[in-house]
Amino acid sequence: MTDWIDVLQEECNKSSQSKVARRLNVSTTVINQVLKGKYPSPTDRIQALVEGAYMNRTVYCPVLGTLPADKCEQQQQRPFAAINPLRVRLYKECHGRCPHSRVKEDQL
Repeated sequence: MTDWIDVLQEECNKSSQSKVARRLNVSTTVINQVLKGKYPSPTDRIQALVEGAYMNRTVYCPVLGTLPADKCEQQQQRPFAAINPLRVRLYKECHGRCPHSRVKEDQL
């Protein structure tokens, strides 16, 4: 299996770090630091974003079903908004109930 950092580097070489950063919804600085091995935080989230966006990794969402891993990570970062029942349910699942959640459980 190809290492996700190799895939990240390859995608940056094909286009640019800024284009890859936009696709992953992170800053160009994050991409640069990850590639240089100087990212100060754990890279689990960045790995999931790369694997979902470029390596076709999927996860099972209890609300939406099967979806790319990067979309799962991005959903977890969305703020609470009571605009419809689906959005509320997603927020609750992403904030503690889902096995893929990387955020702490919130009390609503």
